[in-house]
Amino acid sequence: MESYESVILVKNEVFVFKIPPKTSNRGYRAADWNLQEPQWTGRMRLVAKAEELIMKLEDKTSGELFAKCPIDKYPGLALESVTDSSRYFVVRIQDDNGRTAYIGLGFGDRSDSFDLNVALQDHFKWLRKEQEGEAAPQQNLDLGFKEGETIKINMKITKKDGSEGSRPRRGVGGGGVGVLLPPPPGGSRLPPPPSPQHAPSPAVPAAPAAAPASSEWGDFNSASAPSQQPVTSANQQNWVQF
Repeated sequence: MESYESVILVKNEVFVFKIPPKTSNRGYRAADWNLQEPQWTGRMRLVAKAEELIMKLEDKTSGELFAKCPIDKYPGLALESVTDSSRYFVVRIQDDNGRTAYIGLGFGDRSDSFDLNVALQDHFKWLRKEQEGEAAPQQNLDLGFKEGETIKINMKITKKDGSEGSRPRRGVGGGGVGVLLPPPPGGSRLPPPPSPQHAPSPAVPAAPAAAPASSEWGDFNSASAPSQQPVTSANQQNWVQF
């Protein structure tokens, strides 16, 4: 896919100077240039395309290209600061045939040269991170199960009333599912059957005799017992024979 150009910085007024050859290793000095008579005045655009960065010097009105400076790193030989001012630089321009020449570049305001420094530093910092990211090995995470590998999941069962609990237990014996019935209300038990030898009269039902406190039948209120009648044949007819 073809990359598109991205304009990083634009300065509408820059000055180009003819500079003398460098005679020592101390660097360039803007004081050696004829700063009152610039050779050209125009616009500067800093353009990035993929990993390529080019400074373009263009006419302010027509946009015609005056010179271009490919910048491979900063600081570097393509763009070098002078030793006696922060507003001037030495720029290595290049034509289509690959021939190079050095010119002086200056800004009327110090903030313009500061913006150029920041834009260059940010671009090469981003480019360095991109290159480091491409050089880092790609780690592919295998999240699939290996052969024989299992997982354990703890699940809770929610009852109809919204509470949580375990599954119902199976009944003991009989092979079927036991049903847990609730206890009788009040926790009382049925009274024992009356003794056949002391059956009460059919006309007046007799209350069961009071059981001792320790009886397994529980504790019941006693009532006054009616007078005992002798067992007769008529009374015997009211009993069901077993």
